[in-house]
Amino acid sequence: MKKEHVAELEGILGEKWVDTDPERVLSYGTEWTIESYGLVSPKPVEDCVVVKPREEEEVSQIMKFANENSIPVLPKGGNTALAANAIPEEPSIILVLERMNEKIEIDETNMTVTCEAGVTLESLLEVLSEHDQLYFPLHPGDEGAQIGGMAIMNAGGVRAVRDGVMRDQIRGMKAVLPTGELVDFGNRDGKLIKNNAGYDLNQLMIGSEGTLGIVTEVTLDLKPEPDHTATLIIPFENRNDAFRAVPEILQAGIMPLAVEFVQREQILATAEDLGKEWPVTEGAGDLMIILAESSEDDLFEAAAGIENICQEHNSLNTLMADTTKEERELLEIRSHFLPAIEDDVVDCPDITVPRSELGELMDRLDKLSEKYDAEMPLMAHAADGNLHAFIMLEDPEVEEIPDYYEDLKQEMYEATLDLGGTITGEHGVGVLRKKQLKMQYSEREIEIMKNLKKAFDPNNILSPNRIVDVD
Repeated sequence: MKKEHVAELEGILGEKWVDTDPERVLSYGTEWTIESYGLVSPKPVEDCVVVKPREEEEVSQIMKFANENSIPVLPKGGNTALAANAIPEEPSIILVLERMNEKIEIDETNMTVTCEAGVTLESLLEVLSEHDQLYFPLHPGDEGAQIGGMAIMNAGGVRAVRDGVMRDQIRGMKAVLPTGELVDFGNRDGKLIKNNAGYDLNQLMIGSEGTLGIVTEVTLDLKPEPDHTATLIIPFENRNDAFRAVPEILQAGIMPLAVEFVQREQILATAEDLGKEWPVTEGAGDLMIILAESSEDDLFEAAAGIENICQEHNSLNTLMADTTKEERELLEIRSHFLPAIEDDVVDCPDITVPRSELGELMDRLDKLSEKYDAEMPLMAHAADGNLHAFIMLEDPEVEEIPDYYEDLKQEMYEATLDLGGTITGEHGVGVLRKKQLKMQYSEREIEIMKNLKKAFDPNNILSPNRIVDVD
């Protein structure tokens, strides 16, 4: 980064909010994505600069400057991404949105909340806790995630069964294009429920992984707060019995917040790592189902309906946690699944198939695990077909990528696509899955994606070479 470029950025933001210190730049040049084993590593951070705008207009000025000088820009949210979206590969401006975190504006009449992009999920939930009748249902697993990042990554999480993913929560967004223009795509501050005027560019921005524009403000739908919740733990001797029960639960009109399948050995090990006990030890694994209803009668009726369906599919004794303490304990253990193993994780593909094929996919992955003699913990969102398959170090004492890594990953994606699935259901493409995107889409479809990128970003400066390579 040239000194004159740094000076110009300081002229826009002030010296305090422009940082070239290598150690601090490195802290912003990484993300949760595993980079220790050489999959992706930040380079060259000594030629990068971190900028921290506070206002939308400052973002606009930065983008105009970067576009005019052909300097790559990487937008940075809460650092919780999993596809190497914001790890620099060349001298870049790392545009950090954490200061854009003050506006959280609730509109009870329209049942919306409008947030600046840097507002964290934790902050949003804290403010909403003061409004008894309204809540935001989505939870991707890390409350440090920022709302802008959740929008451009189309965040999901375990609570996507009833209310969908981030795409289903967004009423409107404001953004800055790579060329510096401010846009809101005609969403009128997100207050409209219906808007059928022209192409829906708002939806195109969602899930674009920071390649088409920098989101500065998001308006979200809010839902009526359910008064009663419970978590069911339903063990099965055969996981395919569990997967056969799930569509029947949904067909019966019972719509849980979350439905997960946890394998016995893995969930017991996770609880032990926390110094806690998982309440069920029998069977091969459990359906973990979170219910939320407006009345206690509705809650128990839904729980009884689920138990009856599961019993028809050979379930064992159902455990029901209906106190806040019990539910929190179960969720704490489940949420510790990744932290319990993350030191030994090389990669964590989030492959997804139609829910009817989830059992078959897990069976195929078990065979791949045997073929390569590879430990591969699995965590399944049983109602939406999303499967997190963790590829582990071959030897925890030797931090090297296993020799079979590429072959195992290739066969994993082939099995997923053969079953009508996708290479990513939540984490996105970024850098890590760019090669596999060509397995899923035709040359013409990839070409359309490239043309869209060029239309938004003619000089290819914003998150370049993420998702697709643009010539």
